[in-house]
Amino acid sequence: MTSRGKRHLAKPLIFVIAMVALSGCISPSADDNGRYTAPIGDAPVIANETPYSDALRCFDRYTAQKPLRVAVGQIADYTGKYESDNSGRKLTQGAALMAMSALAKAGVPLVERFDTSVAEMELKYANNKLIADDKVGPQGGAPGAPGDYRKIFAGSIPGSDYYIVGGITELNFNIRSEGANADAGQTATNGLKGTAGASLYVMNVGLDLRLVDTNTLEVVDVISYQKQIIGRQVQAGVFDFLGHYFADASVGESALEPIQLAVRSVIERAVLEMVSRLYHTPSDTCTSGLGGEGDPLAGPDDRSPYAPAHVATANTTIPEEKHNDASHENPYRFYSSGDPADEPSLRGRVD
Repeated sequence: MTSRGKRHLAKPLIFVIAMVALSGCISPSADDNGRYTAPIGDAPVIANETPYSDALRCFDRYTAQKPLRVAVGQIADYTGKYESDNSGRKLTQGAALMAMSALAKAGVPLVERFDTSVAEMELKYANNKLIADDKVGPQGGAPGAPGDYRKIFAGSIPGSDYYIVGGITELNFNIRSEGANADAGQTATNGLKGTAGASLYVMNVGLDLRLVDTNTLEVVDVISYQKQIIGRQVQAGVFDFLGHYFADASVGESALEPIQLAVRSVIERAVLEMVSRLYHTPSDTCTSGLGGEGDPLAGPDDRSPYAPAHVATANTTIPEEKHNDASHENPYRFYSSGDPADEPSLRGRVD
């Protein structure tokens, strides 16, 4: 067979080999489990945690003794940033759900105000006597028997004491980037040549939340936080002639800190501060570990954010509720040394 014939024969052979290889992974007939193929990946489902999750759970012992009901309203994405291919927004639209999860971790009693569509429909059906009462039937009959409808009682829905609203207000790309590249090799045309490079870039997200008294609509607390996100790229390659052949090989790695996890971290940090102030928790409990290496929002020179210089107590009991609590006279005790402590108007309204 001529070399030309061999080349023409090689193409269909390669195609057949590829089809045979793929047939080992995908079958046109479903298996006993109802699948054409087994999915790849074996990562287990794990808890969605941030550096502040443990500190939030620590508040259980305080929130359980002071039942303040909190609702979460709209926490929207106000950045207006979309993917370049218009496939969707760059940031999560579930910030309100993240805030609910953070409050639940802290044991704060929640009342639903974010999506009441099901409750409103149930109320409408009950008002029209269309929903059966499954507790007891008429004349002691079977539960849910026809004619035994759900009753509507005034005041059966508990109200909220406070609610949280706000939004994601910043998404800044490429705050700063750095990179280095190098090329080296032999001067001969067919000599060995290599290249290597690395780059770092930083972006950030920002959040603004406010805590509102439901009865008076007073804004009792305002929090504005931001978190920087880092990404990196590393690549290296080599090119060389090997007689009548040549070799070109390259390797690379890129990584970006999860943007949506950064949003969750900022929300949990904000909720952590709100809950601490709302329940007047002792200054040296639950959050004594923050401000160190585990706190992505703290500076390297921060003191413990819950240990102000004028508060030196080991008391772990819940202090008596009172105005002008000494442990809350410093409204910026949670902040790093670079925060604008000369703007106290953003704190101090929760009594």
